[in-house]
Amino acid sequence: MDFTGKRILITGSSRGIGQAAARVLHEAGATVAINGRTPDSTQVGIAALGGGDRLVAAPGDVSRVDDCKAMVAHAVEAMGGLDVLVNSAGIGDAAPIEESTEALWNATIDINLKGTFFCSQAAVPHLRSSGGNFVNVASDAGLIGEPGLSVYGASKGGVVNLTRTFAMELAPVIRCNCVCPGYVDTDMVRRDGIERAEDPAAAEAALIDYAPLKRIAKPDEIGKAIAYLASDDAVFITGVALPVDGGTTAGHGG
Repeated sequence: MDFTGKRILITGSSRGIGQAAARVLHEAGATVAINGRTPDSTQVGIAALGGGDRLVAAPGDVSRVDDCKAMVAHAVEAMGGLDVLVNSAGIGDAAPIEESTEALWNATIDINLKGTFFCSQAAVPHLRSSGGNFVNVASDAGLIGEPGLSVYGASKGGVVNLTRTFAMELAPVIRCNCVCPGYVDTDMVRRDGIERAEDPAAAEAALIDYAPLKRIAKPDEIGKAIAYLASDDAVFITGVALPVDGGTTAGHGG
């Protein structure tokens, strides 16, 4: 896939899946606007990619609507336009229903769902002008129920259906798709899903066993799926929620 000349903004790209997508797309020739919540975290993300003229800093907190607008405006000004928006910023704290708090609900919905909507809203005029597209990062938890992830699953289920609605409303000019990863070997999964567990070794083994393919995804595997949906190779694909989950949504037995 050749992204030479393409201008791409990726939210949450200072680390994790967003960083992996930025690496794949940058190596394919794109100019990429990197987003972290703060200027410092954004610069860390840029440094991890090696710096250079085709990397632009676009810091901002996606849970704040004003930041979403400012981030998109800054990226567009710096890159001279926008061809692709990848909404990757997200959090994934787990909690049983009885232990889920209002603070957890608000933070998860604000970042995962509200941020996706308002970054997209700000990007629509620019993507309409370029004939560009969106790729949202949802989750297999947005397609199936997973114990302990009711709040997270609600947010990612919202992203999945938001993607479908965008695809209908913005066609035929703008395409909109999403990827639905299973467990991915990111710092968030290791910190929240493994290291905080009472038995980290058992927690890691459970995550590996969860998918029929019996492993955790590598971040660049999700990044490549994002790149495909953003590319001209996927020009007749819109409204798709693509599982990249090792088979969990095909028929997971628990």
